[in-house]
Amino acid sequence: MHTIKIFLFIVPLVISSRIDTDNSSFESVSSEPKSRFAMLDDVKILANGLLQLGHGLKDFVHKTKGQINDIFQKLNIYDQSFYDLSLQTNEIREEEKELRRTTSKLRVRNEEVKNMSLELNSKLENLLEEKTALQQKVGALEEQLMNLIQSQPGTQEYPEVTSLKSFVEQQDNSIKDLLQTVEEQYKQLSQQHSQIKEIENQLRKTGIQEPTENSLSSKSRAPRTTPPLQPNETKIIEQDDLPADCSVIYNRGEHTSGVYAIRTSNSQVFNVYCDTQSGSPWTLIQHRKDGSQDFNETWENYKNGFGRFDGEFWLGLEKIYAIVKQSNYILRLELQDWKDSKHYVEYSLRLGSHETNYTLHLAETAGNVPEALPEHRDLMFSTWDHRAKGQFYCPESYSGGWWWYDVCGENNLNGKYNKPRAKSKPDRRRGIYWRSQNGKLHSIKSSKMMIQPTDLESFE
Repeated sequence: MHTIKIFLFIVPLVISSRIDTDNSSFESVSSEPKSRFAMLDDVKILANGLLQLGHGLKDFVHKTKGQINDIFQKLNIYDQSFYDLSLQTNEIREEEKELRRTTSKLRVRNEEVKNMSLELNSKLENLLEEKTALQQKVGALEEQLMNLIQSQPGTQEYPEVTSLKSFVEQQDNSIKDLLQTVEEQYKQLSQQHSQIKEIENQLRKTGIQEPTENSLSSKSRAPRTTPPLQPNETKIIEQDDLPADCSVIYNRGEHTSGVYAIRTSNSQVFNVYCDTQSGSPWTLIQHRKDGSQDFNETWENYKNGFGRFDGEFWLGLEKIYAIVKQSNYILRLELQDWKDSKHYVEYSLRLGSHETNYTLHLAETAGNVPEALPEHRDLMFSTWDHRAKGQFYCPESYSGGWWWYDVCGENNLNGKYNKPRAKSKPDRRRGIYWRSQNGKLHSIKSSKMMIQPTDLESFE
């Protein structure tokens, strides 16, 4: 570029000098030799400028060629990367198709097993009705027989009664066989259900999650510190006569809901919230109502408890374990949806210690919430920074610590709090929800988890 500028500066000078020379030839003949020498010098200067311009253009061409080569190399690398990504995408699509085919087959098989189970249940009910009718008849015949024996001691048993008894025994054996068959069918159904859920989770990971989500989920998060439970008001009770449970407080005549201090059998003293709104004493272990408390906490905070008794809170796994190990307890869930419809369910429960990841085992006793929690299974508690061995990364995907089984997504009352129609579908999946028997996902406005001993007089 510098050479071009010199050339552009020299050319006008040369042209102007030639014009002056032509004009001077008309003025005087004696100056002609001098003008010729001047024109020769101008030609030399012009030639030198052109030579420098040629060298500059040559260097410029070489540099341009190098830049073009670099661009072609980068384009080749990009093409190769794009081709590799296309191959990987095709492989993932093939795997997804295969998983979908397998899922369809399993669903068809699951429906067949369900139909068989319904038929068996219908037959079993009929047999039970027949058995009941026969038992009533046998009871009446036995009563008549006893009367006959008492009135006629030497009388032998009627052959009709003997045949009827043998028929009843055969029916009992048939019912036992059917019960065993139904139990086996139930086990097969549970196994098929688990397989279908696992495949659905794999499909969700391959077809729904974005790469950015995968990269973010693998990053470790620093633990957050949350203040312990802050009671708004504690009922004053003599420290040397602390009750072991809210039921004891209720039996002593304190029928007002509020925060009380208790001492469990291991001499641990802490505050709890006693809920007596239903006319019965319940110890509140979890309360959600407005999303003011973040429940995506660490394992340590779920162990010790967090939140406020006058707002949203989690009592703490260690405190819950200290209470329920004193006796046999019932777990009650109270749920309210965004239409202000209220539901509840009660379970008999067993809770393990810290060494078992606070394993929960439930059996439903009453309620109108279909399959709110898995029954007759060992559910281990996990958080995003503490995952029980053999579990999926459920807390990372669905937010909040919870008792998970081998399949994620059936329920989560400690999840992210979302208001209705305010978030996209993925955020709604991580919210407070429970899935009904027909598979529909319900968003929960408020939730309570409470415990109560099966025998309310057990501590008195």
